[in-house]
Amino acid sequence: MGAGNSDRQMRMGVFVQAAGHHVAGWRHPDAIPGGPDIALMRHIAATAERGKFDMFFLADNFATGYAEHPSSIGKFEPLTLLSVLSAHTTHLGLAATASTTYSEPYHVARAFASLDHLSGGRAAWNVVTSSYPKNGAVFGREHPSHADRYAIAGEFVEACLQLWDSWDDGAFVMDKAAGTFVRPGSLHVPDFHGTYFTITGGLNLPRSPQGHPVIIQAGSSAPGQALAARTAEVVFTAQNSLTDAQDFYRGLKAQLAQYKRREDELKIMPGFMPIIGKDEAEAKALFAALNRNLDMKQANTVLSDRLGTDMSRFDLDGPVPELPESDHLKSRALLLLETARREGLTLRELCYRVAASRGHLMVVGSPMQVADTMELWFREGAADGFNLMPPFFPGQFDAFVDQVVPILQERGLFRREYEGATLRDNLGLARPASRYAAAMESAAE
Repeated sequence: MGAGNSDRQMRMGVFVQAAGHHVAGWRHPDAIPGGPDIALMRHIAATAERGKFDMFFLADNFATGYAEHPSSIGKFEPLTLLSVLSAHTTHLGLAATASTTYSEPYHVARAFASLDHLSGGRAAWNVVTSSYPKNGAVFGREHPSHADRYAIAGEFVEACLQLWDSWDDGAFVMDKAAGTFVRPGSLHVPDFHGTYFTITGGLNLPRSPQGHPVIIQAGSSAPGQALAARTAEVVFTAQNSLTDAQDFYRGLKAQLAQYKRREDELKIMPGFMPIIGKDEAEAKALFAALNRNLDMKQANTVLSDRLGTDMSRFDLDGPVPELPESDHLKSRALLLLETARREGLTLRELCYRVAASRGHLMVVGSPMQVADTMELWFREGAADGFNLMPPFFPGQFDAFVDQVVPILQERGLFRREYEGATLRDNLGLARPASRYAAAMESAAE
């Protein structure tokens, strides 16, 4: 494929799970097994920055157990880790997940604003509603329904946006001669009264370098898309066919106009697992070796979590059964089931696929084949970029940066140098003005 004439550039994140995204990835001889390993995290961040990636992306979860995905247990709290990495990176965006179901707006707003200051404007918040009911046990709470979780999330994000605008830009003048620490009239105390949250106090931190951290959202259901269209600046999604990805891309971008937003104000970045070999045969051998190491009980647990029902009661070598609609991962579960039926997968084959990429796009091949697929999706209106999900770290991520990134750069699809100092600069996103500054400008006109 040629480079074409477009100046549009791919956006790129690395979705970091220390034990790797393939359930058995940690067992590969070239893998560092993972767990809370700060040296590995620093290596991945340095590699991502060397590869000119936009961001280092961390998911999060609360529940734990023996049969969980290895990367969901024995892990750092995301914001603590990113605060450390902010001191060891200069351009790389730092994205962390925080739950709107099991957090408070003030805590989240303050933590992400702090990370934005610490990093010089490189923080991003992945807004999640915490899909799995078992998360509620950690907090001693009843897990809300899907509809309630999204209603809570909408209020939560709005409360955070108001908190981030508590102070005008440049409010902290710290004038020693005049004895003025903050400029009079620069504080705007939120007066937020919702169904789930009430906020009547301001944030005790200056407005952050990016105005507010970049907002990421990963829900693909109708309520998830509505929340993304209204509030998100990056969407992390899961499609594994070009047609499905194009439909999702067009459908979500079309919703932006009702919120007076332009299409370039939202970057859609599907999850993408490349399994890279020097040629296709070597890549397939690597994938086969990973699958041979699968613990089927663990793989079945991951599949059961994705589909919202215990799959161990079904014949692994039979067809994928008809299942009731799940209340936690509605869109992702439906996508997996539709894919299985379209491709005639057995339950075992679906289990292997979910154990590898959890329903995201996967390419097993040479660096050129990986780059070709990425270019196709990017040029054909299916993605603005990708959130990379290596099967294991650090080897497969190093291979991508060293072997695939140069191909994308040669084709003019990906940057050779960072465009600016903040994550917004590099994603091509404008710095949002304070709502109060906008109101004052309108009043002055």
